[in-house]
Amino acid sequence: MATDHPAPVRYARHGAIEIAFEDLGGAGGEPLLLVMGLGVSRFWWPYGLVGELAGRGFHVAAFDQRDAGESTHLPDTGAGSPIAAALRRRPAAYTAEDMTDDAIAVLDALGWGSAHLFGHSMGGQLAQRTALRHPQRVRSITSSASLPSDVGGLRAARYVHLGLVARFARMKFPEGRQGDIDLGLALARAVASPGYPFDEAAARDMIERDKVSGVRDTGAQSRQISATWHGGRLAQLRVPALVLHGAADPLLRVTAGRRTAAAIGGARLVVLPGVGHDLPSAVWPRVAGEVRALADRAAALQPAGTGAA
Repeated sequence: MATDHPAPVRYARHGAIEIAFEDLGGAGGEPLLLVMGLGVSRFWWPYGLVGELAGRGFHVAAFDQRDAGESTHLPDTGAGSPIAAALRRRPAAYTAEDMTDDAIAVLDALGWGSAHLFGHSMGGQLAQRTALRHPQRVRSITSSASLPSDVGGLRAARYVHLGLVARFARMKFPEGRQGDIDLGLALARAVASPGYPFDEAAARDMIERDKVSGVRDTGAQSRQISATWHGGRLAQLRVPALVLHGAADPLLRVTAGRRTAAAIGGARLVVLPGVGHDLPSAVWPRVAGEVRALADRAAALQPAGTGAA
């Protein structure tokens, strides 16, 4: 079973990049790799949700994307704000393909020939793209509160509540550890589910676990968001897919989830009433159950003898 105590951090190598990851428990279950969103680390995955997943037969691991958490941070490119970076035409620091290859390096380090991927927010895009670029390594994908992987720049803006983005830009907190925690709490509250009570104690615990805060590192966020995808379109994705989206997401419109699910043949769309851009504890059992059902569907579709871990 998963534990609420941090596991030792390990590192996967992708060229000069080191990717921090940890084994969260459930050894012997089906491999499930979690990837969190823009700028933030693996510590933003609630331990309670991890426990629900492990309890449904998954061996769970999570990693920090490059330029987040304890993974390698790249040099500043002077991209400015993440919004400006998303719209810029200058060469990016790295590609979205590089980021998918980071995920594969983690699978290699874990000794997993293939795995289910569960990505939240920008992590959902990475799950989609990894399945497109490395379909033989991906058993299924769950894309939560995310954009379609094949839109960017101005085309992506139609799915974003720009008022909340502007509110983020106006948030000012003192530099230092306490300021980072206070900023993280403000961001967590801003994206929280309006249909459920905001659990400040749980949010604070999650944020305080974050050893390297990325909430105010707009340079790192800009490098991540400007990583251009040159690969296939969602219509070419062939692995079983689940798309989760909060009906009350204050950051990304629910049309983003609908567009993603419509583009992927056979994808299941689950719109969660009252849910924002987070995953509150009340929906953890349903989310874990949906991921379990997806994995069962993937296993039924897999040819005999091809399910090596």
